[in-house]
Amino acid sequence: PSLKGVANGGMAQFQEMMRQQLESSMHTELEKLLDTSTGAERDVSKKDFEGFNNLFHRFLQVKGPSVEWIKIQRPPEDSIQPYDKIAARGLPDNVANSLNKLVVVKLNGGLGTSMGCKGPKSLISVRNENTFLDLTVQQIEHLNKTYNTDVPLVLMNSFNTDEDTKKILQKYTHHRVKIHTFNQSRYPRINKESLLPVASNLNMNGQNTDGWYPPGHGDIYASFYNSGLLDQLIAQGKEYIFVSNIDNLGATVDLHILHHLVSQPNGKRCEFVMEVTDKTRADVKGGTLIQYEGKLRLLEIAQVPKAHVDEFKSVSKFKIFNTNNLWISLAAIKRLQEQKAMDLEIIVNPKTLDGGQNVIQLETAVGAAIKCFDNALGINVPRSRFLPVKTTSDLLLVMSNLYSLEAGSLTMSPKREFPTTPHVKLGSSFTKVQEYLTRFESIPDMLELDHLTVSGDVTFGKNVSLKGTVIIIANHGDRIDIPAGSMLENKIVSGNLRILDH
Repeated sequence: PSLKGVANGGMAQFQEMMRQQLESSMHTELEKLLDTSTGAERDVSKKDFEGFNNLFHRFLQVKGPSVEWIKIQRPPEDSIQPYDKIAARGLPDNVANSLNKLVVVKLNGGLGTSMGCKGPKSLISVRNENTFLDLTVQQIEHLNKTYNTDVPLVLMNSFNTDEDTKKILQKYTHHRVKIHTFNQSRYPRINKESLLPVASNLNMNGQNTDGWYPPGHGDIYASFYNSGLLDQLIAQGKEYIFVSNIDNLGATVDLHILHHLVSQPNGKRCEFVMEVTDKTRADVKGGTLIQYEGKLRLLEIAQVPKAHVDEFKSVSKFKIFNTNNLWISLAAIKRLQEQKAMDLEIIVNPKTLDGGQNVIQLETAVGAAIKCFDNALGINVPRSRFLPVKTTSDLLLVMSNLYSLEAGSLTMSPKREFPTTPHVKLGSSFTKVQEYLTRFESIPDMLELDHLTVSGDVTFGKNVSLKGTVIIIANHGDRIDIPAGSMLENKIVSGNLRILDH
């Protein structure tokens, strides 16, 4: 054998030895952590750690990007269907039959920290004092009343949101919607250098709080299955879940997509639908659907080799992105969990803790499972089904007269002449919800707005109207008060304008 061959063989052997050593050290550390607790907490953590060990094992095996760029193909024509084609089939006389097979699942693990709020993001008020959660409950209750059905709501909480969410759920006891919750797993953050857990015990207090994280929404399959709720719902005759982010106000139950799923012949049952929508320049980071080794697959920006990132972001090659509105067969989730056949790409998320320690979080994404399901399908839906509220700029849009609210659903006002939403960029003085609210005496009229940029110390009086492109920039140390009743159309406002009460 050539020397090079021996060297390579020796290298591979050495790497395998290192891997085994790391896994064995991790195993020892996790056992130590388990020994710091007893009873139920220990049992739950033991289950969580099984999932984590599996992820860690796969993390150590992976070399380089998880896709070979050259193997990427465009999805076949029929694998992404236009929504209009599916809606054109019409609805059956008995919509209730389909609805009774459905469960609505909302991803409710996130905190409101990016918007300057404490507690679960779903408890932020978005419109007329209604929170994300209120709107969700109203939507499903409206369905149940209209069609005399029993569509339940399931919330996937994380250890960050569970307690606060459960407290608030009491207010819905007399609403016509059954609400269930289950918890995402809790995984240990690992030190970037040693690849060992940073937590010293299973507690969630003091310094230890930083030691844990919820491992991304791809964890839904295992934690839903482990919670026992999956089996319970199957026993009740439920067949599909509709999963979406709780902060996507466009993700309402769509009867046409539901009908499409339940009306497929048995041999051709579609087990997974991903709602995608056309990319605009604002969506360059969203995951896209590709054909890869004969299967439909989700490609996320994190998986793209550096040399191809610009190509990935282009609107011409990858024309659609994943809205994270997904319709998934319950029986298929059960089958794949029992066969241990869910193989989700690992997202390595580096973080720096408050003390300056570098850690990594191993995460997975719910949509990545598309390649594991049979007859998976993308449906290209209208942009209105993707209305996420990630920032106060988004919040301004949904609080404004651009949308009207009915039975928990937001729809674009018929008075808006073109269907696109304006592009809004509010500066750092508006980042926190509380501060943002103090800067608007009332939400401006935005029906004819195309673009709004606001930077610096700016406030808005009552009944302001914004049209076309409006740019307002207060330089450092200056302040601009937009007077009550102003109408700004295609204006740039800069300098200093103080309006004081006399």
